[in-house]
Amino acid sequence: MVLFAIASLSLGIWLFLLLFWGQFWRADQKLDPNTSIIQRYPQVGIIIPARNEAELIAQSLTSLFKQDYLGDFSLVLVDDNSTDSTQAIAKQTAEALQLSHKLEIIAGKPLPEGWKGKLWAMEQGIKYTLNQESPPEYLLLTDADIQHHPTSLTELVTKAEAEKLDLVSLMVLLRCESFWEKLLIPSFVFFFQKLYPFRWVNNPQSPMAAAAGGCILIRPQALAKIGGIQTIRNALIDDCTLAKTIKFADPKQPSPIWLGLSSSVVSLRPYQSLKTIWDMVARTAYNQLNYSPLLLIGALFGLTLVYLIPPIATVLGFVVHNYGLAIMGILAWLLMSLAYLPTVRLYKISFIWVLALPAIAFLYSLMTIDSALRHGRGQGGAWKGRVYQQ
Repeated sequence: MVLFAIASLSLGIWLFLLLFWGQFWRADQKLDPNTSIIQRYPQVGIIIPARNEAELIAQSLTSLFKQDYLGDFSLVLVDDNSTDSTQAIAKQTAEALQLSHKLEIIAGKPLPEGWKGKLWAMEQGIKYTLNQESPPEYLLLTDADIQHHPTSLTELVTKAEAEKLDLVSLMVLLRCESFWEKLLIPSFVFFFQKLYPFRWVNNPQSPMAAAAGGCILIRPQALAKIGGIQTIRNALIDDCTLAKTIKFADPKQPSPIWLGLSSSVVSLRPYQSLKTIWDMVARTAYNQLNYSPLLLIGALFGLTLVYLIPPIATVLGFVVHNYGLAIMGILAWLLMSLAYLPTVRLYKISFIWVLALPAIAFLYSLMTIDSALRHGRGQGGAWKGRVYQQ
């Protein structure tokens, strides 16, 4: 009876999530490629922080150079103390396309105390760009492992101009080719949508704010209003912190921001092994819980209740011939799978993967525990040879 009550609670939670949690599961917040033409295409400054990106920087830069944007745009690459040939390859790429005049490469200064590396690189690129004789009206902050569709800049600016948005961000399509990528990458995006329902993010009246750091278009005025990037210089999850700071710079009048999914702006970074994905999640998972042991316990309890109880109830119900318990488990598992299906479709993998969501949630629980343990050992936030602690 106790397990039946717990399974019923799990089913009730999934009904609540599907009906009342910002319709996060629909995965339908996307830029419209057929948006109306705007009257003027403002100048855009593209900032690319790069640290040891020799393998991917050529593809990323080429996609940016080949934008069919009708306005003027320029690129600033900030080489964040790379130890590989990132800077040389970037220069060669621009020269091969005969577009060296559109690219400025800045050798990043040593990381000051109190700054996170990516934010420090962005700060240098933004300052350089805005100090030009003709500063841009928009800044595109994008990672060095992102491949942009030729129309992406046009679509981003059109969205911002048409709806007078201060920030437009895309959760780019992450690579999903290897077994571990198919198992864990779509679910990573699913969990992100559940944590930050995009419809709520895009509602100025909602207290929810988030962004995806791989692709953020922002107005310099909005950045100036919050005091610049330096106000979030120590943020480990910099994208969501930036979005929240921008949206609520004036609590009485929240600024409009927008976050959506993309299937045409893609991440080139491979996650071939479980370890690479594990490290990515463990780097920030405990930060999401504000480094609180109580929140950690609550999160693990929630993951168990929402994702693990349905299959446990299903199997145990059939084993002990308690078919009421089995039905509760099956219904909760079915709702869970239906919620996950739109994200699986976005990634164009077999629908069979939806049935693995309980096992996936179990792995993410272990990653979250590991994130807390790493923080306790002083190894939290490790990324590309640096370790960041709050």
